[in-house]
Amino acid sequence: MGKNTKQTSSRVGTLAAETLQDKQASQVAKSLAASALAQRSGAKQTGAQMEDLASKVLQSKKYSDSTKELAASVLSQSNKAR
Repeated sequence: MGKNTKQTSSRVGTLAAETLQDKQASQVAKSLAASALAQRSGAKQTGAQMEDLASKVLQSKKYSDSTKELAASVLSQSNKAR
């Protein structure tokens, strides 16, 4: 199983931190934000459950551009073998 060494960018890291502090952000957005921040160092990679959530967010029209940006970042750091 290959290890993904990609890291969350500073811009996405800032967006993730702001999302976690936003009282109006959805639980989905906060979950994606937490995952993106956990991957900031590059030592962690996206799990299967989070990959599925991020994929659904990207395919849906109901989520904001910022939530989709978090989803794209999380998905880009997924396990390549999956």
